[in-house]
Amino acid sequence: MAYSRPTTPNSSGEEDNYPALEGDFAERIDSLDEELVSQRSAALRSGLEAYELEDEDLDILSHATDDIDEITYLPALPVLAIVGRPNVGKSALVNRILGRREAVVEDTPGVTRDRVSYQGEWGERRFTMVDTGGWEPDAKGINASVAQQAEIAVELADAVLFVVDANVGATSTDEHVVRMLRKSNKPVFLAANKVDDVRQEPNATALWSLGLGEPMPVSALHGRGVADMLDVILAELPEISAVAKQEVGGPRRVAILGRPNVGKSSLLNKAAGEERVVVNDLAGTTRDPVDEQVEIGGKVWRFVDTAGIRRRMHLAQGADFYASLRTTAALEKAEVAVVMIDVTEPISEQDVRIIDLVLESGRALVLAFNKWDLLTDDRRFYLEREIEQDLHHVTWAPRVNLSAKTGRHLEKLVPALELALESWDTRIPTGKFNALLAELTASHPHPVRGGKQPRILFGTQAASRPPTFVLFTTGFLDPGYRRFITRRLREIYGFQGTPIIVNMRVREKRKRN
Repeated sequence: MAYSRPTTPNSSGEEDNYPALEGDFAERIDSLDEELVSQRSAALRSGLEAYELEDEDLDILSHATDDIDEITYLPALPVLAIVGRPNVGKSALVNRILGRREAVVEDTPGVTRDRVSYQGEWGERRFTMVDTGGWEPDAKGINASVAQQAEIAVELADAVLFVVDANVGATSTDEHVVRMLRKSNKPVFLAANKVDDVRQEPNATALWSLGLGEPMPVSALHGRGVADMLDVILAELPEISAVAKQEVGGPRRVAILGRPNVGKSSLLNKAAGEERVVVNDLAGTTRDPVDEQVEIGGKVWRFVDTAGIRRRMHLAQGADFYASLRTTAALEKAEVAVVMIDVTEPISEQDVRIIDLVLESGRALVLAFNKWDLLTDDRRFYLEREIEQDLHHVTWAPRVNLSAKTGRHLEKLVPALELALESWDTRIPTGKFNALLAELTASHPHPVRGGKQPRILFGTQAASRPPTFVLFTTGFLDPGYRRFITRRLREIYGFQGTPIIVNMRVREKRKRN
């Protein structure tokens, strides 16, 4: 089987408790008069004028279009990297900025987390924070380790927040990081942490010696000075990221993901027809992403072979931690991810976590089941049940059964990639989308909650890559109802190989004077 064409999947794998569509539903939507649905959509859009709308609402609505060839992108949030030695309070500072305990905080230096990216908000500005904790300097390779972390942090960020323990003062390690940061040409801010009261402020003043400008005294523990620091940072941070934005044009970009030793390098080598990257039975021999232009099926692709992602980030010390960060960076630059799964072993938590990483990134997805030539009948029996149980939330992803080592069925990867990318690029005309919503809500209205029934006022596809839909509503839609809409979108338009994002904007009517 080259790839499966699922019939009635939904985005989460959970049941939405609504019956399947009638056989002629898709044909009925498709046959609607284009001019008529556009007129109805315009009428719904004008009806929103009676509701309290924000500037962001108006920006979304300005992109509502019936031109299916128009591709738009939601702007990427600016990225702030937080760097510093272990145990200076980076994670505590992240939690303080977030306003909740999300990053793991322990007294043990170098404790790392499953997630290194967080969405922050301050003064109506939203931004992404990258916590680069996790490295443990040692007596031998401290300079190399610190330099590599600083390099990665700068590579992924629009600006850098350098955190120093004011009570310890500037160390040789801090000075080494500073030399790296000065070469970055990125804005660098210096946070003098652990200044819990006015008596410790002279300790922060001593950090002028680092040459990064004025140290900002803060206390991640008590919140002292954090608001002023954020005001300074956001005044310099761009509105839209200059590093996280998507490349446009050129060969389609494919990230090869998978846990260590699953066969990623073998796949790239077989596709390239040469020993492009190291292949070794020792897990994790690939450290950095390697770009390779490869021609398969008469088309040129740009493949990125990424270092294997280990089971939990806190197990990834040293080079493995940097490899995980670079894997995240490679996924950010990719358009579609091929997640490789070793069929000779049970599907693991690692496999599912990697797939979820792709879903969070919004990239198109293809599942490559590797070592298919080694699959026994007994193992096949259990594999199908593992797929049904553990991968139920991505039944919409094209599936390829191949052998990276022998090249068997490698050519079947191309139609799967093309299908996923076509879905990722798909745009539904605003008129057709609102006609679909009208049909769905008429046949299956949202349940009444608390004596009120939420209504969908207007819907539009705000972006493609991935398909992102925004619903303007009079109330909060249940998760099950949103899954119902997502499932129907897949049934009618396919969307095979791409996540679908459905956002809500609950709005109230304007108050009459």
